Amino acid sequence: MRQISLMTKYRPKKTKTEESIVRAYKQMEESIVRSYFAMEHTVVETYQKIEDKFVDTFLEEVSNEDADAV
Repeated sequence: MRQISLMTKYRPKKTKTEESIVRAYKQMEESIVRSYFAMEHTVVETYQKIEDKFVDTFLEEVSNEDADAV
């Protein structure tokens, strides 16, 4: 079945309003993404500190020989 498309040669013209809306949207998007990554970094960094403190408090390092004996 063949599709007939008469509008393939046309598209809406870009207006100044459209361009400013797209520009504003991209700025918002970039700001949100930067904020998300900053929050993610903070959470991961905090978790790493908690994990390190747990390991230092409750675990001790063992040599390979001691690990094989367990």
